[in-house]
Amino acid sequence: MRTGEIKALSGLRIIAALWVVLFHFRPLLAQASPSVSSALAPMLNAGAQGVDLFFILSGFVLTWNYLDRMGQAWSTRATLRFLWLRLARVWPVYLVTMHLAAAWIIFTLNVGHVPAEPPVVEQLNAISWIRQVLLVQLWFQPYFDGSSWDGPAWSISAEWLAYLLFGALVLVVFRIASATRARGLLWLAVAASLPPVLLLLASGVFYTPWSWLPRIVMQFTAGALACAAVRKLQLSHRTRQASGVASLVLGGAIIGGLYLLDAHPPASIHDASGLVDVLFVPLVVTMAIGVGTLPALLSTPIIVYLGHISFSLYMVHELVHTSWNWAVMQFDITLTPSWSAKLVVLGLIAVAGIGAALLYHLVEEPARRWMRRMVDTKAPEERSAADPPHNRLQSVAARAG
Repeated sequence: MRTGEIKALSGLRIIAALWVVLFHFRPLLAQASPSVSSALAPMLNAGAQGVDLFFILSGFVLTWNYLDRMGQAWSTRATLRFLWLRLARVWPVYLVTMHLAAAWIIFTLNVGHVPAEPPVVEQLNAISWIRQVLLVQLWFQPYFDGSSWDGPAWSISAEWLAYLLFGALVLVVFRIASATRARGLLWLAVAASLPPVLLLLASGVFYTPWSWLPRIVMQFTAGALACAAVRKLQLSHRTRQASGVASLVLGGAIIGGLYLLDAHPPASIHDASGLVDVLFVPLVVTMAIGVGTLPALLSTPIIVYLGHISFSLYMVHELVHTSWNWAVMQFDITLTPSWSAKLVVLGLIAVAGIGAALLYHLVEEPARRWMRRMVDTKAPEERSAADPPHNRLQSVAARAG
């Protein structure tokens, strides 16, 4: 049974999270440093694709940890336990940031002269609260904008749908894997990741009605199939080294592709940066099996730690961003290109990082352990015998956001 943390993928999570953070902060960066903003624009403007990378990572690592446990035969008990452990991972931070967002909206209604926008205020009602607590708010609308009080929470609602489908998906993936070679599984994984890209090619834009649905379902499935392929591989050290180099090349290809598409955008495609999604599955696979180069860098303790707090960063950063936007209007703050403006932007990102660390240590991990104890009812000595140390390693996928 292959379970446990793949450190390079933990490190990849912070890359995806920072990509999304910088995507949201790019207007501030443009004010503080137009030259830096312009130089990084092709990457910053594509930051929304970090969510697709999250979806693939989630499908990969959940399959890594649960394919043998849940794939051989349906078990209602195992499926319910899986769903509870998913809740234990995402729900505490999700609920805290959700209510912080609501409290902030109420604060702006009663302090100063710049209240929250009317559409946001209108969402403060009981039905919206119930839907968000149950993680189903996104399921009722074609667009994710405005679906959640804390903006990034839409993807958690989408992931909850994937978690509910996982019990059936893992049965299918297990049977496909038993009849398919690793190479075939890799091609299936790439094919599964293509529908969002094909929709982009058809419409010219990435964000269309209900486009979130194929993004979560197919990218999550692609990650699961990619994991099934990796689990079948028997690799030499030389092959693992070559995979590490390939991951570095793929990372460069993603960045280079974004700059190329920005310089020469296809005439019929407005959101051409979404085309780089086709490289995410190969990137995740090579990161998972590779050694040296990029996998080694992302496996260092500090990067792995940042990967661990990436979910909290993902959930808290937009609260920092919207609070700053309110302060700008409330106090007529204007950022002009200067070192002080650059320090403001760096300071806001640092505040988000500190908030993420606090959420991780004070909410995410304590609450996860508390909720896990509700289903791990064996005596400590029985639990230790049934769950050896290598199976108790912390999983990266559970922090998907």
